[in-house]
Formats: sequence, structure tokens, C-alpha cells
Amino acid sequence: MKTQNLARPLAYLLLLGASVAGLTACFPLVMGGAVVSGTMVATDRRTSGTVVEDNAIEIKANRRISVNVGDRVHVNVTSYNRQVLLTGEVPNLQDKQLVEKLVTEVENVRNIVNELTVMGNSTLTQRASDTLVTSRVKANLVDARDLIASAFKVTTERGTVYVMGRVTQREANRATEVITSTSGVQRLVRVFEIISEDELARTLPTPAPAKK
Repeated sequence: MKTQNLARPLAYLLLLGASVAGLTACFPLVMGGAVVSGTMVATDRRTSGTVVEDNAIEIKANRRISVNVGDRVHVNVTSYNRQVLLTGEVPNLQDKQLVEKLVTEVENVRNIVNELTVMGNSTLTQRASDTLVTSRVKANLVDARDLIASAFKVTTERGTVYVMGRVTQREANRATEVITSTSGVQRLVRVFEIISEDELARTLPTPAPAKK
């Protein structure tokens, strides 16, 4: 995996899971113009400005990839807190590096996690299956009463689930349990920014005072 830091060092948790059948193995640790609804911003752990920037990054990055590389690659761009995750398939290493360079040059991108695989593009059937897996994962995160589902951003490629977010260590561990028990998940990659419980408390909305 190639990760390029574009700003001051931050602590990120990047864990690569093996297959679901091998989940007892240890995870390696690496430190290192959009319309947004008011509801999403209110429940998001990013600032409203960062949510808008992330949407703009995805739009601009996809446009640059389409113009410069075209249909010979299948690339999904996911931005969370201005950290960009690249997933999908490219025909060769040169295109993998080119795509990363194109996205690096997009305004406000601060960090890139390049998970592009050198292989043929996935089929429409595989992509439909991945969409279904993503839906299942999101539903299970919603059902987990001890998690805030909006804290996680999920995408799936060829059975591998990638999850991003600003979460505590407890939430990261709990989300791992939920996701890896979801039908269709073959592998899990966690790209988290770990925050403290105190920092989490500061991001949560203050409850309205009870009426007398």
C-alpha cells in the first residue's frame, strides 16, 4: 500500500483484514461545488465546511481521472476529512501512479490511501454484489445500538469492505465485529482517524435543556 502525506503528520489507523475466515489474525497498524443536506452535516463528525470539501474533492478527482485516463481504469474516489481513499482496478502500475498523482493535485486533498489493484476491471455483476454488501454493512451499523452509523463511511470493492471515519478505539473495535459478521464481507480495510473519548464527547451535540 502506498500512502502519501500531504500535510502535517496525523495519527491514522489503517488496518488490513484478511478474509473473514482468517479474522483471528492480527491487524498490522500504520500510524501515520456540492450540495449537502443540513441533517447530514448535523450528525457528521466533520465540520460542515469539511463535508462540502470532501464532496468537492470526489467530484473534481473523478473528473480529472475521466479526462486523463478514461475508461481503461475503474476507480472509486472516497474522501473523508480530506483524506482520499482510492479503490478499484487499473491495468498497470503506471496508471496506478498516474491516478494518485492526478488526485494529489486536487485542491484541499491532504492525504491519499492508494488501494488500487493492478488487474482487469470488475464486472457489472461484481459491482452490483459490492453495492449489496455495502448496503448490508450500513444497515448493520445502524442496527448496532452502541454505534453511531453516521460516523462511518463505507465502500466495497470485490468483496473487500473499506470503512473510514473519525472514531474512538472502542468504536473501531466494535465496528470491526459488526462488519466482519456481515454476509458477503470477504476482507476488511479500516482507514480510521482515532480520536479520544473526550474529543468524541466534544463533537456530540449538546442535549436541549428539559422543559420545566
